[in-house]
Amino acid sequence: MGRTLNNVTIRQETYADFCRIEDVIRLAFKDVVDSDHTEHLLVERLRHSDAYVPELSLLAEAGGTAIGHILLSKVKVASDGNVCTVLSVAPLSVLPEFQGRGVGGMLVGEAHKRALRLGYGAVLLLGHQDYYPRFGYRRAADFGIKFPFDAPDECCMAMELKPGGLDGVHGTVRYPDAFNIKF
Repeated sequence: MGRTLNNVTIRQETYADFCRIEDVIRLAFKDVVDSDHTEHLLVERLRHSDAYVPELSLLAEAGGTAIGHILLSKVKVASDGNVCTVLSVAPLSVLPEFQGRGVGGMLVGEAHKRALRLGYGAVLLLGHQDYYPRFGYRRAADFGIKFPFDAPDECCMAMELKPGGLDGVHGTVRYPDAFNIKF
């Protein structure tokens, strides 16, 4: 693990950043075995969907260089006619040479703060079981939330952005069509 970076700026993406962000995402997932290497296409599809929240698509820069990106988009959790909107992290990307230096944590923390200011109560994700719990994520099953695909319970996670943010939220996650999830 390298030293934590001090000169990182995190801001909302702009249209002018799209190509740089695509490069960051491609490079971040290039050597990830569990990736289908289409995360950049997911981001593009989400930008053109109702699930896209522009204020929650954030770019990390160091010295003017794009080094990381996070996107939180809207998903639904539904059960017995009860449908609640929460957010989903997909994807979190950091250039390989900047991984292990706190950039991902900075992006997650800033995205959480901005989501809370926008009034969202919770965030879900499918992610690494050893990474995300440090930010407060727990097994989604502990909240009565089920993901619509076969993945280990410990990788399907949820986090309340505020106390009670998941009260009354239970059921199965419904991803927007942009995710291209086939059932």
